[in-house]
Amino acid sequence: MGKKYFTLAEANALVPRLEQMLHQLQALKRDLKTKHQRLQETKVSLTNAATVRNDYFFQEEAELEFLMWSANSMLQQILDTGVEVKDIDTGLCDFYAYQGGQEVFLCWRLGESEITHWHGVYEGFIGRKPIE
Repeated sequence: MGKKYFTLAEANALVPRLEQMLHQLQALKRDLKTKHQRLQETKVSLTNAATVRNDYFFQEEAELEFLMWSANSMLQQILDTGVEVKDIDTGLCDFYAYQGGQEVFLCWRLGESEITHWHGVYEGFIGRKPIE
């Protein structure tokens, strides 16, 4: 799929939906990290045990795999809107747009009520400028 270009109004209209999806993605990422850590700790503690219950590990790894699939699915849903996710933890997203005939990104971060900044395609977040 090619790039989708947004007007400011189109991008801002997507913000509420994007906000919900990012919150879900962040929760899945936290759950993945917690479950993975717990599983690794359990494996280490049971390495010296006489019997290791493989069915326990199978169930835990299956749940971990499902969480990974769910997170990837949610990320793909976001990408399918045409939005580029730059950082899941901060909810940093870019929307392709044109400004003055040049390709730019409208820049939005989770917690912002609307898009108020843009930056050049190669500038990144540090190059954010207010939309006039």
